[in-house]
Amino acid sequence: MNAAAPVLGRQFGQVIRRWRRQHRWSQEALAERADLNRSYLGEIERGDAMPSLDTAAKLARALGVKLSVLIAFCE
Repeated sequence: MNAAAPVLGRQFGQVIRRWRRQHRWSQEALAERADLNRSYLGEIERGDAMPSLDTAAKLARALGVKLSVLIAFCE
């Protein structure tokens, strides 16, 4: 496993949480908009789960931003 993967997962989760809070949405609201399970979204936000690219793209679409923008905030 790549040593950077856990760090990237935590950073991505923090970015998702920040964008969700800027929209003033609950985890349930974002999960519904992204067609994801709320508990899975919580795992992503905590960095306990690394989403697939498809899932990351769903989150980006739900937040109204390009996936590349979300990823750029992880760097």
